[in-house]
Amino acid sequence: MQAETGPVAGSFPVERLSRRIFRDETLLVLALSLGASGVSALISFVGSVTKPGGLKDQAATMNASAAPGRPWLDLAWQMFGITTALVPVALVAHFLLREGAGLRTIGFDRTRPWTDLGRGAVIAAVIGSTGIAFYLVARGLGFNLTVVPEALPEVWWKYPVLILAAIQNAVLEEVIVVGYLLRRMGQLGWTPVAALAGSSVLRGSYHLYQGIGGFVGNMAMGVVFVLLYRRWGRVGPLVVAHSLLDIGAFVGYALLAGKVGWLPTA
Repeated sequence: MQAETGPVAGSFPVERLSRRIFRDETLLVLALSLGASGVSALISFVGSVTKPGGLKDQAATMNASAAPGRPWLDLAWQMFGITTALVPVALVAHFLLREGAGLRTIGFDRTRPWTDLGRGAVIAAVIGSTGIAFYLVARGLGFNLTVVPEALPEVWWKYPVLILAAIQNAVLEEVIVVGYLLRRMGQLGWTPVAALAGSSVLRGSYHLYQGIGGFVGNMAMGVVFVLLYRRWGRVGPLVVAHSLLDIGAFVGYALLAGKVGWLPTA
């Protein structure tokens, strides 16, 4: 009869090894995407608060020209940025497939398109109006920089690029910060409350470059999105909502900046 063989020195039980792999891969995904963005936003915020003058007198510009005066080169850079920003999502899809799950397990698929669209539109309508009011109040109180959602030249590809950038932001953030991160934190033993706090603080952190208002407002949005994800089990509606919110911000600013008195401009 063959004797049982004990664990090899330096090896780990399967359960422990799996938890270690999940932890390491999560840290790598965040380091390549929104975790790094959070550190960058923190550095930017420190620079803003230590600069002479108030926060509202400074501007945080998004979607700026990458090659002023050279529209075709600018377009190439814009498309390059949008495409490469989605690589971490592909990495997450790979990790989930390796696990035997896939993106469908977090509700990022086309099985319920109309439900996702309807729910997303309702979320966007509620959060959008509240978010604009919160931003204006935070800026007025000196807690926020003046956010410039777009500063692209007036070229034919301006609005398509803004729409694509909005969708890219939505897919990247909701797939990683909600679907993937909550799944991994649960597998690593985080409590539901701790996971909600971790996801929401991360979302707020990479918006800190906008100021304290950007951090608090997006952290609150993160809490709402986590609760809705847990209720529906799908990131699809959140991607739709986030896309509509960013499209409204980017395209709305392009159309209204300088034409209405209530919208701050740099």
